Amino acid sequence: MRCVIARYPFDLTKSEVEQSMRGIKPEEVTGVSVTIGRRTYPVMQVGEVITRQDRRDFTAGEVRRALVRLGFTCHEAPPAPSVELPAPWQTTATPWT
Repeated sequence: MRCVIARYPFDLTKSEVEQSMRGIKPEEVTGVSVTIGRRTYPVMQVGEVITRQDRRDFTAGEVRRALVRLGFTCHEAPPAPSVELPAPWQTTATPWT
């Protein structure tokens, strides 16, 4: 399938992408990710491998659209963990003890 990433056309197939990512250790996922086989990769890492371009040359959206069209499952960025802070008037110790 023809995909345009960073203004360059690429003829990609699902099996070629799977072959390209075989043996590559996934980086830590902080943004949009894609499942290839049993591993989850950051979309930007996959884009760098399949296009052989610097990550600054393309966007995650471009790679995500191409991967979805090829039949891969993409995932949105994981939600940031929420941190509950105690209210300023709630303290754990009383001042007179």
